[in-house]
Formats: sequence, C-alpha cells, structure tokens
Amino acid sequence: MSYVFEPPAIVSVPVAGSQSRFPVHRIYCVGRNYVEHAKEMGFTGREPPFFFMKPADALLVIAEGNTGEMPYPSVTKDLHHEMELVVAIGKGGRNIKAADAASHIYGYALGLDMTRRDLQGEAKKQGRPWEVGKAFDLSAPIGPIVPAAQAGDVNNADISLNVNGQVRQSSNVSKLIWNIAETIEHLSALWELAPGDLIFSGTPEGVAAVVQGDLLEGAVAGVGTLKVKIV
Repeated sequence: MSYVFEPPAIVSVPVAGSQSRFPVHRIYCVGRNYVEHAKEMGFTGREPPFFFMKPADALLVIAEGNTGEMPYPSVTKDLHHEMELVVAIGKGGRNIKAADAASHIYGYALGLDMTRRDLQGEAKKQGRPWEVGKAFDLSAPIGPIVPAAQAGDVNNADISLNVNGQVRQSSNVSKLIWNIAETIEHLSALWELAPGDLIFSGTPEGVAAVVQGDLLEGAVAGVGTLKVKIV
C-alpha cells in the first residue's frame, strides 16, 4: 500500500514504570462534572452528562518527572486551566453498564483541559460548537498513565492544582456529579468505546486564567503529579 504522503506517527502516552506506551484513539471530555464548578459556570443541579472531544494530537505528552512547556495559544487573551483525572480505556464496548465499567479501564493519568475561555464564551453566545475554545493545538497536557491496579482508590482521591505555588483548585474525585463508572455508561451509549480512548472526567471549581511564565502543578492522590509551564 502506498500513501500520498507519510502518515503521521501514532499518538501515545507513556505508561508509568514501564517501557510500554498507550496508543491513543479518541479523547472525550465531560463538561461541568463537579457541582461547585457547575455553579461557578452559572449552572446548578445534576443535569444529564454532556461531552465534547479533542483530537488525539492535541495532547501535550509529558514524561514522568519532567515539566512540560505549553506555548500560550494564538488569538485568545483568556487562557484557563482545568485540572482533571483522565481515564484510559483498555477494553472497548457499547452500552457498558456502570457495574461493569471498571473492567474496561486500563489506568488513570493527570490531564489539563486548557481552554481559550473568551473564544469558548463567544461560541456559547452564538450557539456554535466549542472546538475553537477547547480543541486547539496542545490543549491537553497529560502525564504518564498509571495502571488501575497501582492507582489506589481514585474514586475518593484528592485532586488539586497550584499555579506558581498558590492553590487554585482543590477537591476530591468523590465530588464528581457523574462518577467514573456512570460516565462510562453514558458515554458508551453514545459512542462505541475502543481501546486507546481517553476520558477527561471533569474539573473542580477554581478555574482561572494563566499567563506566560506561570507554572502549573497538578496532583491526584495515587496517580501522581503533572507540571506544565506556560511559555
């Protein structure tokens, strides 16, 4: 078989403590999935979960122990951080029940859903899709994937983000509106999940703007830390 140009390399994420890598298929993101974040965005109640996507090559893959560098993106003047627990799918399926969801999870990682908030806000006003605010180049910094058996009790793990040493986000994964298993159930009813899918599970309250020179340090208990500098 011949191609009209060289196909791009497979996007992959390192597996913590291993030489293996996790090949990425799709990236799904859950919107407004912590109660207090929903409130700060102007919403209340347990609305049905909704999803948006980022392309696989939007990942900024950061090796264990390294500090990633994210260029401040074009056009925006209001770049926001959103710290998230990322779920890595190892076994696909459709209409997965919440009770069976754990058997489909390969592991967990730390991720940032970086957002051009001004562009997203304008898209919302006009009833347009969010891609311009969410799916831009390098909009998804991510650390190594920790296999599920080594990640501890992620459903009750503390999640946090510091910017220049100051706490911006601090919560617990137990405060998800739709927990990980429920999210997989809803998501797999809409799309057939496949090995290699990543699910950004939502961000706690405290999202705010960052500027060039800022150092972001995220953490999820049992999964590790993630460091990103905005350059």
